[in-house]
Amino acid sequence: MIYGYIRVSTDKQTVENQRFEITEYAKKSNLPIDQWIEETVSGTISPDKRNLGKLIKMAKSKDVIICSELSRLGRNIFMIMSILNRLMEMNVSVYTVKEGYRLGDDLTSKVLAFAFSISAEIERELISQRTKEALLRKKAEGGVLGHPKGKRNSHVKLTGREDEIRRLLSFGYSKEQVSKKLKVCPATLYNFLKDF
Repeated sequence: MIYGYIRVSTDKQTVENQRFEITEYAKKSNLPIDQWIEETVSGTISPDKRNLGKLIKMAKSKDVIICSELSRLGRNIFMIMSILNRLMEMNVSVYTVKEGYRLGDDLTSKVLAFAFSISAEIERELISQRTKEALLRKKAEGGVLGHPKGKRNSHVKLTGREDEIRRLLSFGYSKEQVSKKLKVCPATLYNFLKDF
């Protein structure tokens, strides 16, 4: 399948320019468009919440997605790289009209996919580093990390089922039978009963 993908950010913009560019490109490249996917949505929205996400789920190996330019896929470079990496792993090619990219199974695409994965790894490392720095700063300022000692969670798996537990126990059910009925392990029930 060959998909034409069009995205505009606002309803004031028209899809016709992109449709024309993609149609002309497809004619010159002898690529008949089987299906058009259009949407009016900001590129900052996660692909999974857009028609693009539906397109990615529909696409199969050897399919081609044609768009006017890479920026139609997303607003920032990490989002675009993530989408392209996902599509390359699925063996789906992405062709762009303006940049002239043909990202698929060739050496250039493999180099780009490697660059994308390195960039994603760097981003994960930066997020991890920022988290560690924030925790160290909080600790240095005298803040306590984690749950305060001796304090239990205010909400556990059995919270709100106290009446049901009392009723079952009053009917003569053993704690093991109650835990099976409530689909929890006996230890969970025993710990919960300590605070009853």
